[in-house]
Amino acid sequence: MNLETISFKNNTLKILDQTFLPNRQEFVVLSQLDEVINAIRTLKVRGAPAIGIVAAYGLYVHARNLQKRNALSLQALQEAGDLLKAARPTAVNLAWAVDRLLKAVSGQNDSSAILQILRDEAIAVHEEDKAMCDSIGEHGSKLVGQRSNILTHCNTGFLATGGIGTALGVVYKAFQQGKQIHVFTDETRPVGQGARLTYWELQQNGIPATLITDNMAGFLMKQKKVDLIITGADRIAANGDTANKIGTYSLAVLAKHHGIPFYVAAPSSTFDLSLESGEAIPIEQRPADEILNCWQFENRERYRVYNPAFDVTDHELIHGIITELGIIEHPNKEKIINFYQTFNKGDLL
Repeated sequence: MNLETISFKNNTLKILDQTFLPNRQEFVVLSQLDEVINAIRTLKVRGAPAIGIVAAYGLYVHARNLQKRNALSLQALQEAGDLLKAARPTAVNLAWAVDRLLKAVSGQNDSSAILQILRDEAIAVHEEDKAMCDSIGEHGSKLVGQRSNILTHCNTGFLATGGIGTALGVVYKAFQQGKQIHVFTDETRPVGQGARLTYWELQQNGIPATLITDNMAGFLMKQKKVDLIITGADRIAANGDTANKIGTYSLAVLAKHHGIPFYVAAPSSTFDLSLESGEAIPIEQRPADEILNCWQFENRERYRVYNPAFDVTDHELIHGIITELGIIEHPNKEKIINFYQTFNKGDLL
């Protein structure tokens, strides 16, 4: 299945609204900056690479609207970029994509040139992510045995990226290679990205899967029913500490105890080498209702709720980071810097 969840045709940005899945597929057109920001903030589009792509297209759409009002300027674009970046602060791909477009038009004065550059860069961000997903899948599939039970968390496939996905991209590639795989899918509370999105994706692609609650994963490992764990990432610090959907850290600790390889799959745009460690990664706090809605509580004012969207997994717990360039085994700062120097990725250093 080649599921097109982000569409940009005839200068029109359209996304699959993930809040309605798996019950129905509904697409929504984003024609204003506030609509793009709202879509990102309310999880109509989610997944670090996907929100970066949508933000890039959104900045271009906003620039066209500004031009129609004779209000297009670099200052106006910078202000729009700041609003986009504030929509979800943890996923670095969002800021990376916005800053890439703003840098591309820096010093330009001609509005037509600005629009063309923004459009070309946004499309490039999208197309490059598709290629990176394919490469991540190819590299990661080498870790998957002929018969493997893979545990994953949150959603990291077509819905979360511009291509086949990161962690799920590994699954798709392994399946295409004829490997007999089975995926245990964490619910990923409180929003249920695993239950609502990942399980649905795997069903669409005919891949055997079993849905579990988040607190069942440790017992599965103890029963030796898990061969490999692969998750995605929203931001990776210079030392390899990784922010991902809440619950990832627990899986990594359990994996370490049970001797199960724990891998992170992410494109190079997910690295933030300006941060020394995961302690500096900003953690987004989500609305209390995301938890309270699970239980249909009344008298909600009685409940004190803590709802971080992400946690940070220490690099010592990570067996390897799967990128489009290859796998960084047992990551640390020295290995990560050497890895990217090898591939002349100076823009990240």
